[in-house]
Amino acid sequence: MSFKLFELLLKASFYTIGISLVSILIGFAIAILLSGMLLSGRPALAVPARIFISFFRGVPLLVQLLLIYNLLPVIGLNVPSIVAAIIGLSLCTAAYQAENLRGGFASVPRGLIESAEMVGLTPSQAFRRIKVPIALRLTFPALVNEAILILKASSLVSVVGIVELTRMAQDLAGSTFLPLQLFACAGLIYLVINWVVARTGGLIERSLPGVPR
Repeated sequence: MSFKLFELLLKASFYTIGISLVSILIGFAIAILLSGMLLSGRPALAVPARIFISFFRGVPLLVQLLLIYNLLPVIGLNVPSIVAAIIGLSLCTAAYQAENLRGGFASVPRGLIESAEMVGLTPSQAFRRIKVPIALRLTFPALVNEAILILKASSLVSVVGIVELTRMAQDLAGSTFLPLQLFACAGLIYLVINWVVARTGGLIERSLPGVPR
């Protein structure tokens, strides 16, 4: 396999990384909101959050991407394919991250919340300054694992016309008749990317402060 083909795969991998990173960050913001709704104790908030999570965890990501891609024009939103792909990945990862964070929030020591109330913090301040940092520390390994899963699942965005790493390998394999070499190279690139993510996540996790008891 020539260096030119490898270069094309490498360039496509940046689409994979970019789409995944943006989706993970947007999904994390949505997940914090969803987990807060789940733990609010208010059915008007908790029920919609459960429905959202059940849907996006229960329906295959491929179906979600196709549904969103075809639904957006129907409701008058003619957006680029990459936007539809990011929306689909973001909503999907939000559902999984929300469940991870919910477990983290539920594990926050009650004594810390009582201490926050005693020093005059409002519920929203206690949520932002105490619950979120501690829940993030408790669930960090699961969140890193979810990031790796989204990086791998991003290969599905090719169904909406995004030429990311997997789609590039498919296109090149069709024109060069070198499927084994190209997919092996694509797999190696995925492996390196995910190794870097896992390694970086491990380093960050070790640098995080412990959870107060």
